[in-house]
Amino acid sequence: MSNGKLSKLNLTPKSGLTSSEVDARLEQFGINELIASRQPPLWRKIWQHLSDVSSLVLLFAVGLASYMAIAQNGGWMKTIVIGSILIINVAIGLYQEASAEKALAALKSMSLPTTTVRRENVAQTVAAEKIVPGDLVLLKAGDQVPADAIVIESTNLTIDEAVLTGESVAVEKDAYLSGTTPTEMQQAFAGTAVTAGTAVIQIVATGMTTELGQIAGLLNKTKKRATPLQGRLNRLSGWLTTFAVLGGLLIFALSIWVQNQGVADSLMIGISLAVAAVPETLPIIVTISLSHGVKRMADRHAIMRRVSAVETIGGIDVIASDKTGTLTQNKMTITKYWTPKTGIMSASGPVPAAGRQLMQSLGLATNAEIKQVNGGKQTFGDATELAIVRWLAKNETSRADFEQDYPRVAEDPFDSKKKMMTTVHALNDDQQLVIVKGALDRIPLKANAANDAAAQQAHDQFGEAALRVLAVGYKVMPKQIAPITDWDAVNQDVTLAGIVGIIDPPRPEVIPAIREAKRAGIKPVMITGDHLVTATAIAKEIGILTADQQVMSGETLRGLSDEDLTAQIKDIAVFARVSPTDKIRIVQAWQSTGATVAMTGDGVNDAPALKVADVGIAMGITGTEVSKGAADMILTDDNFATIIAAVKEGRTVYQNILKAVEFLVGVNFAQIFLMVGAVLFGWGAPLLAEQLLLVNVLADGIPGFYLSREPGEATAMQQAPVGNDESILARGLGRRLAVRAATFTVLTLGIYALGRFVLTANQAPVGMTMVFLILGVGSMIDIYAIKERQPLSRASFKRNPSLNWALLVGVTIVIGLTAIPGVQNLFSFVTIPPAAWVITMLGMFIPTMVLETTKRLQQRRRGYVTDLVE
Repeated sequence: MSNGKLSKLNLTPKSGLTSSEVDARLEQFGINELIASRQPPLWRKIWQHLSDVSSLVLLFAVGLASYMAIAQNGGWMKTIVIGSILIINVAIGLYQEASAEKALAALKSMSLPTTTVRRENVAQTVAAEKIVPGDLVLLKAGDQVPADAIVIESTNLTIDEAVLTGESVAVEKDAYLSGTTPTEMQQAFAGTAVTAGTAVIQIVATGMTTELGQIAGLLNKTKKRATPLQGRLNRLSGWLTTFAVLGGLLIFALSIWVQNQGVADSLMIGISLAVAAVPETLPIIVTISLSHGVKRMADRHAIMRRVSAVETIGGIDVIASDKTGTLTQNKMTITKYWTPKTGIMSASGPVPAAGRQLMQSLGLATNAEIKQVNGGKQTFGDATELAIVRWLAKNETSRADFEQDYPRVAEDPFDSKKKMMTTVHALNDDQQLVIVKGALDRIPLKANAANDAAAQQAHDQFGEAALRVLAVGYKVMPKQIAPITDWDAVNQDVTLAGIVGIIDPPRPEVIPAIREAKRAGIKPVMITGDHLVTATAIAKEIGILTADQQVMSGETLRGLSDEDLTAQIKDIAVFARVSPTDKIRIVQAWQSTGATVAMTGDGVNDAPALKVADVGIAMGITGTEVSKGAADMILTDDNFATIIAAVKEGRTVYQNILKAVEFLVGVNFAQIFLMVGAVLFGWGAPLLAEQLLLVNVLADGIPGFYLSREPGEATAMQQAPVGNDESILARGLGRRLAVRAATFTVLTLGIYALGRFVLTANQAPVGMTMVFLILGVGSMIDIYAIKERQPLSRASFKRNPSLNWALLVGVTIVIGLTAIPGVQNLFSFVTIPPAAWVITMLGMFIPTMVLETTKRLQQRRRGYVTDLVE
């Protein structure tokens, strides 16, 4: 993680910088703050939404309708309705973006308001933004590092770098030796926290030149690519637009040359066709479906920060997951132990007497604690020592219990050089108990060949399993020896009590969640800043790393070109020791293969990759505000299994959107064919623009809104993810649209001809009213055939009660518009004869009958093919 800005360091005098030096460096380097990228102005955001293909079609329709209203000195309803829909769509888009970019603000909030520096030989508190390179900063436990620095002086200094590296264990920091090349173990980074010890650090980089600043720069540069749904809907809008333009030109020409109508009337027919081509309520229905998905996901502990990500999560091919805190518990835990009497034992089972003695020794030689704070448990201390305390608590004992019998009288604290600590406890009137804890090869053990060999063998086995090994020994010595003045004498001839193996274990729900992800066609990948051995062991245990997959280190990755990485990416299941930039490259390499990628993380170092991923997923409990700000989804329970539940919900949302497309677009195509067909037959326009709007907005829109409440299909998690390049018309949707459009086209042309030429003597309003009823009510009734991929049953009508009520309201409105005298005239409808009502009522059910018959035929054919294969 070294920032590469250091070779040899020019040390600041112990007295610190002078005021004039601080002023000069402030002028040279600027203040210690992170700089956000400039946000586009409101007008540009509005234009971005208006430049969408479907919005351009609506703009065109608004322009034509306005022109006609001016030319005819009235008739502004078309302009008002279409314009209102356009404004609503843009407003919804702007609302979604209002809280989308908060990551950098969270980064800036990590900056300390004040810090302690030594200037002109005086310790003083200054604003953190006034820190400059060369400043000497004084740190103690609990402080946050204000900028990147070199440790000049230290006493038992450990720093938690999890926000940058993702590693759960605090890092010991040594003091820099003058004249040498600084190492990472002597560096402190902005945003990290001091967990123990004290230090004097010399600032080497501030603001955007720090590691934190480089991450902020990546956040400024990385951009979200369009979601797959946006791309598919844009392509669909493009097809509809092309079809409408060609149809409009055709109908304009036919109206003038075949029917000898004037330019104004021909333009009116063109407007009608434009209105018919655009499913005005589709963007709103899509937004409602996504918003409803947001609510259902929130009930499952997944908070969506970006509404469009609801659909995207359902189509992911890859989950690139951080290890610490996401796949693992972010709690160092003792999982195995060894004593000379027990051999290797699992720490999850009952502890025998020899194990209890080991537990007692470890408990006496620890400083970590678990306390009750405000009604909840709060941990204090080093992560490794907390593992000991948790083991004690699990076995219903504690450090305090042991110290009641053996009170501590002295301590030689842990030191990164000697790699061990010693505590001395009162045993009786004449003796003291000495406990030494640390690395096995550093504890001064009493020679015992058999125990030494067995301990070393257990140590090696623990290491191969990626466990962090801690040994502990004891001895009894006379009370006359004063440990504080003679620690060398104390630390001699220790008897080995045993060793423990410590690891940050997998979350228990992760293994079944990964199995379910693989069944759903999703590839889980681990991306971590942790060590290769540890990552490999965890990945094998939870099922991410299998025999046919590989592991790659960050060093190897950085030696590959983007092309080589993309070529190998599908064979790699684990990436270890990676940097924030590496994570972005991995995500983009997967995206280059056409995959839709979800990235999980909780640290500052994860934020850029979370942003560039198709779905960035942050941990709500352990995650930093920076990672949450960059993410699209936040897990409030930090449960990896919640991601899989969100995938299922996302697939349900996408299926419901496809049902909305089928419901709306099929009828829209039928309206186009109806208009063109009627003009070709010389009948003129069978419906007015206002009437088409009523069908599109009210009859289709009202029940269409409630498609978002449809429960998921039983087979949702048994299908392969939808590919980025997969057409919205794939998986049978194009065929179903064609069947529905053809059915409504033939039906409406036939009904219009019956009403105008058979039931009446060339009365166009009668045919127009009958066609409106067929399109309005018939397209609402067949929503039942659309919402179920399986043949309809009684249960089909019970699964979504709100849809039934919406359908009732929609049917009532449509019939009321054609039957109530005062309203009839407003929309150019007439009272139709009883025979027309009978024919219309029968015709309303024909589309549903056709769709259900098609379903059963396809199901029978699939069963026949399955039987042949079996």
